[in-house]
Amino acid sequence: MSKQTARILIVDDDEDILFSLRLFLSRHFTEVVTESNPYQLPRLLRSKPFDLILLDMNFRTGDTSGAEGMRWLTKIVELDPAASVIMITAYADVKTAVEAVKIGAIDFLEKPWRNERLLTTIQAALQLSASRRKVQQLTDQQQVLVDDLQQPFGEIIGQSKGMKQVFTLIDKVAKTDANVLILGENGTGKELVARAIHRQSLRHQAVFITVDLGAVAESLFESELFGHKKGAFTDAKGDRAGRFEVASGGSLFLDEIGNLSLPLQAKLLSALQTRQVTRVGANESIDVDIRLISATNMPLYGMVADNRFRQDLLYRINTVEITLPPLRDRQDDIPLLVAHYLEEYAKKYQKGTFRIAPSANTQLKSYPWPGNIRELRHAVERAVLLADSDQLHAEDFMLQVPASGTAGDFANGLAGEPHSINLEELERWAVQRALTKHTGNISKAAEELGLTRAALYRRMAKYEL
Repeated sequence: MSKQTARILIVDDDEDILFSLRLFLSRHFTEVVTESNPYQLPRLLRSKPFDLILLDMNFRTGDTSGAEGMRWLTKIVELDPAASVIMITAYADVKTAVEAVKIGAIDFLEKPWRNERLLTTIQAALQLSASRRKVQQLTDQQQVLVDDLQQPFGEIIGQSKGMKQVFTLIDKVAKTDANVLILGENGTGKELVARAIHRQSLRHQAVFITVDLGAVAESLFESELFGHKKGAFTDAKGDRAGRFEVASGGSLFLDEIGNLSLPLQAKLLSALQTRQVTRVGANESIDVDIRLISATNMPLYGMVADNRFRQDLLYRINTVEITLPPLRDRQDDIPLLVAHYLEEYAKKYQKGTFRIAPSANTQLKSYPWPGNIRELRHAVERAVLLADSDQLHAEDFMLQVPASGTAGDFANGLAGEPHSINLEELERWAVQRALTKHTGNISKAAEELGLTRAALYRRMAKYEL
């Protein structure tokens, strides 16, 4: 017989009762802990939470009042408000049972008991305990969401002139249903801006759905965005809603929209114009109501001039444009960002408080940050993990400044050779240089490197670029 996964604590001053309960319940549940001294309860509850506690009402010879059991029940509830407690006693009465339930007990057992009744009571209590903890988890999650909604710009940090202009635009456009196009280099925080717009929009209580168009294969585009019917193609083993349907009523964020081919651009434009989608393999269209937010690091206007991006699609998606400045153009924000990520990663890795040496701050501000905020975040995380002291210096951040070439040259893709001929360092340097040279244009950088876009994305992830 398989045991039910549960951690049960039994607190009773009668060793015979503890022995018989442990013997019986150990056959049905994975862990049964017994304790004769109620003064050990705080230590036990701090060690690890219990799914259920069986608590005796009386711990003194001749005492039948139940007062001590009530006192320990109150203590348990103070230590763990979500605890599930069953009171056990040989002197039960209705008044005592009602009082115990008011304090926080979920049931009441009389001595002596029948094992079948005991087992049924415990299983019912465990179900209630699981439900309680699930409700608490959902409540905690809801509180996190509420707290998040009360932060208008989330994790977007900055006081520079460029970022203040971004905040102003977000405030102006968020409460409307206007389509927004976010432009900026890789790593500048385009998705954070999209989420901030949704957070302040009239749709903030609905879903925010993200689609990375750069990672969607052309053959799966329609299925991913518009959905499919069972049997529409080989792997379509059931009906599936597309991202447009799922996002209906909320916001749809299309990242890397500049990577779409012309045929896929036409299909996207049709859905945006009609506000309808048709699942692959279906005949009927489905109405959708989405607020569209798009983003790209590619020069869409130049692509329109080169006939690589549809002008009518550009007009459809860019009712309002928000351009994010690269980190090298907002140097005054760098100390704020470093302080934020230091606190975040120190807490995550349970480290102490860190200080930044003045000389390090100067070098951090002068470094061009070709990978923008994403690169800075990784540099801070690495520094926290490897730090030998609570004061961080420039070398702790392992900035990849080439031996030759100025910071300005590096930012413009004209940096000198890497330090060594290590293959990984050479590859990282080549990828970084190609991205910088083509201002983050994935297609052009991949073409110059002789890679597919997917292969370039994998190398960017590998080298945290």
